[in-house]
This record gives sequence, structure tokens and C-alpha cells, in this order.
Amino acid sequence: MQMNWYGENLEPLSWNLRVYIALDVARGLEYLHDGAAPPVIHRDIKSSNILLDQSMRARKHVDSVTIPSSFKVADFGLSREEMVDKHAANIRGTFGYLDPEYISTRTFTKKSDVYSFGVLLFELIAGRNPLQGLMEYVELAAMSTEGKVGWEEIVDSRLDGKFDLQELNEIAALAYKCVNRFPKKRPSMRDIVQVLTRILKTRHRKKHQKSLSATADEVLVDIEQGETKNPITEHQREESMDSAADTFEM
Repeated sequence: MQMNWYGENLEPLSWNLRVYIALDVARGLEYLHDGAAPPVIHRDIKSSNILLDQSMRARKHVDSVTIPSSFKVADFGLSREEMVDKHAANIRGTFGYLDPEYISTRTFTKKSDVYSFGVLLFELIAGRNPLQGLMEYVELAAMSTEGKVGWEEIVDSRLDGKFDLQELNEIAALAYKCVNRFPKKRPSMRDIVQVLTRILKTRHRKKHQKSLSATADEVLVDIEQGETKNPITEHQREESMDSAADTFEM
């Protein structure tokens, strides 16, 4: 199933799923760039090329190529080994996702894939197609966020506020680095995987701490309720002490 949430009758993906999809795709691209021999540049990363399984996670196979991560990207027709024709006459790829540097130089590199991935990240955040003015929307937001915080103004309204603000700002800041107009300033796919992995680890750690806190609160409530159920009044204490004294005298 293609990754798609633009249809009016489709239920929007949850924020949690969007983050996991981003990591799945990043791991797949990291393998193509750094694990394949020779390295492969995909050249056409876009949402319609990301295939989801029944659990709404990016799948593991790339046509006949198996990638050791939870990722499937379709359409390898434009994929090339790292050494590509620098003088190709025709622009290949999908407008809206294309690296501006590639359009001007006709040179497609790993950092061109990184640019396309950055657009995909913003697409996951905003739920808006690049052909619907996504990047113009992003640039307007970046003027007030300085690329760091305040990205909530571009979040998909269908999420209805159900997202982690810190995660949003960290992922949007990462996406903004990916679409830097200077390729050398963009992170590598390995760097991107590390950032997304750290974000999810932080999420799980917070959930674990919250769970431990909730358990501790339940124990405290049980103890307090036990004390309430078996109250010992001052009069009962006195009677108990008198009884003990009588027994001692006997």
C-alpha cells in the first residue's frame, strides 16, 4: 500500500506512525548510501514510492533487492550507482522533491537524496503535498522559527494537537537542515538515522518513567487506603496500652 493521507475519506496517520515511517525510510536510504556496494543513489524519493504494510510501517523489500531494515521504496527505475552522468540532458525525478542543486548542475549526489528526504519529512509533518506549495509554506514558517522551534504552525491540522511538541520541533529542525540549499551543510543519512533513533529512545524512556511514576502512585494510594480502612483511634491505643499493663501486673 502506498503511503498516502491526502484522500478525503482516508484516516490520517497518527504522529507516532509518522515518526516510525520516517525512521524506516531513513534506515533504508542509509543502507543504499553506506551499506550497498557500490553505494546507490535512489534519485526519486517521494511519498508515493514508500510502501506500507498492514501495520502501516514501511516494508522491508525493494522490488528484488532486500534491505536489512523495515523499509520498502518502490520504483528503482531512476536509481543509479554513486557514479552518475554529470552531463545528463534531461532532469530525472519528481518536481517538488528535487534538489535545486541538481536542477542547476544536473549532478545528482547522496545529498540530493537527503534533500528529497527532507521534503518527505515536512510532508509527514504537514500532511501537504509538495506540489501544493509545501516548501513555500515551510520557508514562511522558518522565518519565525529560525529553523529550531515554533514549527507547530505547519503541523497537519488533522492530528488535532495529538503530537509531542519537542519531537515535532526536533524533526522539523532536522528536515530543515536536509533541505539546506548548500549540499555540504546537509546531514548524511547516517546522521539522520541517529537523530531519529535518539528521538524515539527519548520517547520510550519518558513512557517508562511515566509508567514507573504511575505504579509508585498506585502503591502509595493503596497504602493510604489501607490506613484509612483500618484506623486506630487514640482511645483504642489507650485501651491497648492499659490491657498490656494489666497483663504485666498479673
